[in-house]
Amino acid sequence: EQAAVLADEQHPAFGMGMFHRLPQTMASLTHMPESFRTGIGRNYDSHGPEGAVGIERSFEPWTNHNLISNVLPQLDGVIETLNGTARVADIGCGAGGAVLLMAKHFPSSSFVGYDISTYALTRATERLHDSGLTNACFADPRDTPLPTDHSIDFITTFDCIHDMTHPAQMMGAIREAISDYGTWLLVDIKAHDTFTLNATKNPMAPLMYGISVLSCMSSAMSAPDGAGLGTLGLSAGTAEEMARAAGFTRFRRLDVDHAVNAFYEIRP
Repeated sequence: EQAAVLADEQHPAFGMGMFHRLPQTMASLTHMPESFRTGIGRNYDSHGPEGAVGIERSFEPWTNHNLISNVLPQLDGVIETLNGTARVADIGCGAGGAVLLMAKHFPSSSFVGYDISTYALTRATERLHDSGLTNACFADPRDTPLPTDHSIDFITTFDCIHDMTHPAQMMGAIREAISDYGTWLLVDIKAHDTFTLNATKNPMAPLMYGISVLSCMSSAMSAPDGAGLGTLGLSAGTAEEMARAAGFTRFRRLDVDHAVNAFYEIRP
């Protein structure tokens, strides 16, 4: 299954990612009737450790090939910041690939990856140990919260805000953590503002909405008051509105060629 993803590492593997997680995703069908009755979904750890590995294999090939060379240079002043002694947080870090990649390329900066998935954090910690890197660590924000003193220079969120039960609250926490001169790189699924536009303009909409019910939307509604954005719930307009409500004043879409994701530079 890994070979299928690595066949063309320059292209995103969103569909393949779902293929990797197909056994776990199909197993979640057994829980759907109860979720529809209660309105409460299931978080990512409900997919087991294979779910964390599947996401790792799905998204990291593109990230490994493009993050350092293509994405980060488009962010105003971020490369210079990272070449110094920056404090960096990757929220929703999963198995830690982006953290480890950046930590390797920018050894003078320090990196913390945050996630609430026990399986993902276990995998990330194992990989950190194998890497030998000393400028990175991983944490569960429920045990080690994000700082609230505006001390973080650069924050990244890759494909996770739409999965969160309280995305607006998270954006507020990001604003409290980030320096007044810092940068937030928001990466999330390309989406239109309405279901009708998504259904008529995006040929992958049926696949994405199906995935959302079984995975993304389920995660986003895994708390009684979950926002439930889901796979196609964070359009550029929605993201900008939410970011400004959280206290950010600058919002810019980057010129990154990706079939599934949109990339935004957000600053205080």
